[in-house]
Amino acid sequence: MNSKPIVLASTSLYRRQLLATLQMPFVTANPEVDETPLAGEDARQTSLRLAEMKARAVSCRFPAALIIGSDQVALLNGVQLGKPLTHENAVRQLQAMRGNTVIFHTALSLLDASTGEAQTEVIETRVKFRPLSDEQIQRYLLKEQPYHCAGSAKSEGLGIALIERIEGNDPNALIGLPLISLIDMLKKQGISVI
Repeated sequence: MNSKPIVLASTSLYRRQLLATLQMPFVTANPEVDETPLAGEDARQTSLRLAEMKARAVSCRFPAALIIGSDQVALLNGVQLGKPLTHENAVRQLQAMRGNTVIFHTALSLLDASTGEAQTEVIETRVKFRPLSDEQIQRYLLKEQPYHCAGSAKSEGLGIALIERIEGNDPNALIGLPLISLIDMLKKQGISVI
């Protein structure tokens, strides 16, 4: 039986909803980290560094907790695509992605704040986008407004209409929290979800 509280180091509604599906009590905390990629850092390294940074950023507030950090970076032809934040940036991202395959690197970190030890993993999901027209991109963005999602597309919403194919080991990773890996990590901490 787990006696350690579980903390999700994220303000993401989607990560919170995903974690809630495991039906375990948890709290959320804002990690407030700078998500800018470092020079020379690839998408996998960026996502992994940020996931662990997010978990460690809240550890002083929850010194006895298991803290979950996650981050996602999209990669298109060697270029990292972060959160667009504006409509104009989202249009540019989706125009570049149309007809192409984007690799989403979703990193997960489970930090035992009491020991400072972290389990980490990066899950890759390959997403082939449909050859969208500019009008389709505009309609999608006006309806969904995915300005805080890496790559400007939310597969759990209307964004699924942009996608031709998804290849990966965990459908939850694309949404932002790889639950299959998290369940394995929790098991190593002596926590069984069911």
